[in-house]
Amino acid sequence: MGVVVIGYNDRAHVGDAVRSALAQGPAVREVLAVDDCSTDGSAGLLADLAAGEPRLRVLGRRVNSGGCGSPRNTGLDAVTAPYVMFLDSDDVLPPGAVDALLTAVTGARAELAGGLCVRRELPSGREYPWQAALYSAHAVVARPSQRPRLVHDTLCVNKLYRTDFLRRHGIRFPEGRFLYEDFVFSARVLAAGPRIALVPDPVYVWQVRRSAGRLSLSLDRAAIDNWQARTEACGLAYDILLSAGHKELARAARAKFLDHELRMYARELELHDPDYRRAWWAHTRDHLARYGADDWELNPTAPGRLLARVVLESPEPRDLPRLRELAARPARLLPPYARAPDGTPVWSDDLPQVTLAPLLTRPVRLLPLAVDAELRPRARVTRLRLRLYELYGRVAQAGPETVETEWRCREDGRTSHRHASALAPASDGTWSAEVPLDPDVLGAGTWDLRLRLRFAHGAHRDVTAHAVAGTGLLRRRAVPSTRHGVLLVQPYATHSGALALRVATGPRGVMAVVRGRLRRLLH
Repeated sequence: MGVVVIGYNDRAHVGDAVRSALAQGPAVREVLAVDDCSTDGSAGLLADLAAGEPRLRVLGRRVNSGGCGSPRNTGLDAVTAPYVMFLDSDDVLPPGAVDALLTAVTGARAELAGGLCVRRELPSGREYPWQAALYSAHAVVARPSQRPRLVHDTLCVNKLYRTDFLRRHGIRFPEGRFLYEDFVFSARVLAAGPRIALVPDPVYVWQVRRSAGRLSLSLDRAAIDNWQARTEACGLAYDILLSAGHKELARAARAKFLDHELRMYARELELHDPDYRRAWWAHTRDHLARYGADDWELNPTAPGRLLARVVLESPEPRDLPRLRELAARPARLLPPYARAPDGTPVWSDDLPQVTLAPLLTRPVRLLPLAVDAELRPRARVTRLRLRLYELYGRVAQAGPETVETEWRCREDGRTSHRHASALAPASDGTWSAEVPLDPDVLGAGTWDLRLRLRFAHGAHRDVTAHAVAGTGLLRRRAVPSTRHGVLLVQPYATHSGALALRVATGPRGVMAVVRGRLRRLLH
């Protein structure tokens, strides 16, 4: 088989990518390294590697394409092996990836095989599986329509393709500077109706360098053209699937846009200036206006659909803090809890056309329940105060009993301070609990708060908590520590509004935070 490695001005990493492909063993017959007219010496480095490795061929493009599609097409045109994979210059293939995919695709007589992609956050090294539910076990899918969730995995790099299948159907990437080219390529693949083998093995490591001087094209979401490019790619994917007669896959692609793309960008909307917000809002309304009645019928109270309805019904940006919480995972629907004159739950008094009536029958384990969290670090005892809101009578109906709290370290995944507390009813119709917290026991790191609400008859709902941003509540504080001498503790709200906690330990940890703060102020 062949591996197409693409790169542009990534001399620091492209060698590791190529070596990870060659290290897959004799199953890899050729590695085609496509340099997209780099100016940083990447081509020379690749030439040096090729001089000592007969399986490596270097293909240099004369003009930079501005994207990833054209160099991948260059490699695809040149590959001679019966199977092909794609690899980006800043990522790597883990050991055994090719063998796992090749065994699956040949054993199932399939046109392609897909495996688990692991997203590795650098420099922490923390790993997150991408679309893990799709790759939980070995499976063979005779036709993509049998598993509509395949549209959620828009990556092209965690898959091995039969070369003749791609060529027979004329499947290529969009040319030039086209962001999210893999959305379109993946839709073209599914539209061709391949037999697909799925494996649970990790087959690709997607290395995310958010602190890099130059963000990857997909991670750079600062300008509105990124959102415009993403909606364009999603729209094209829908058109490709629909024109090929795959109506259910096309509907699934639109549902995926609401559940993934729309929620992700809505969480970040408050971070942008008013001009960006207005442009985003107008463009999103234009995109959503193309949706038909069938696209809204399935799961009408899903957070992405509620969010989309608010955008469609409002000509100008509104309720951004509330939409941010609704876009969180899991979703939180904050007050107000308005009703129409006939008692029907609605988004707000001035937006009654957005109905929330289906919440009245949704299982409690799926409700967008809202919990406020207030944390004040103190020298002696730090207490976490929680308040659970009623939601149109559904919470009282379910019978809230306890809340279980857990703090999870973002850097290494360890957990701490598991605690169960009774939920006490309050006179204002809410339920509250108070939980002790010792930051000294947590230790250094960034800690995310996770909650499990337990109800009568065994029902439960896993949620995160909305960070209350009152006076002095989200400020960094120094507190004495019996273990470390001093702690620097800062409760803060994440991009989605959830409560998290940063802890620095000891004088060195405190000084590191101070130095980092000074650097940010200077820049």
